[in-house]
Amino acid sequence: MALPKVQEARELDDQALEQAIADTRRKLFDLRFQQATRQLQTGLHQFKHERHRLAQLMTVLRERQLEAAAPLSIDSDATPAVSASATDSVAKEE
Repeated sequence: MALPKVQEARELDDQALEQAIADTRRKLFDLRFQQATRQLQTGLHQFKHERHRLAQLMTVLRERQLEAAAPLSIDSDATPAVSASATDSVAKEE
């Protein structure tokens, strides 16, 4: 079984992405539970695949969060105004 492609995750809408993250976390939980109860004897590579998939999904989610916040941060990147108290304290020290 090949590792999932990140492009598949990028094609999901926000709601489907959240659902896929929840499903993947549940699969990891089930795998850990099966391993702890010795029901999982083969297929340990499934852990790698599910962790990899979860990382991809969370990366896409974070990219979207940063993308949504980017227009806000561009406006706030304007030159910061220096407060009068900051300039007064520098003048007093000299």
